Amino acid sequence: QVQFVESGGDLVQPGGSLTLSCVVSGNIFRIYDMGWYRQAPGKQRERVAVTTIDGITDFRDSVKERFSISRDSAKNTVYLQMNSLKPEDTAVYYCYAEILPGDSDDGQARDYWGRGTQVTVSS
Repeated sequence: QVQFVESGGDLVQPGGSLTLSCVVSGNIFRIYDMGWYRQAPGKQRERVAVTTIDGITDFRDSVKERFSISRDSAKNTVYLQMNSLKPEDTAVYYCYAEILPGDSDDGQARDYWGRGTQVTVSS
């Protein structure tokens, strides 16, 4: 079993900032990629930012200059710092992790998802 605890979603005015946090726990041998996706009403889920086990980061173009991602591997935690928020950033933000479970039979890592945290950018 793997559990996610996401926090930090809120209502914020345009131009404001938020920091999302995600703590992953459970029967985990190793976590590879960690990151955040988002889904706005009526739209498909899209990747926002991901960080690899080696600390390499990748962002979607629309957030590159405004968002940053960081990771505390010792605590199985990933953060998303969001600055200069825009109304189009409004969405449910989902934490994501590529995890090799501690009880894996085949040694294959799998994708796991949190339940999401709502971010609303509105005046």
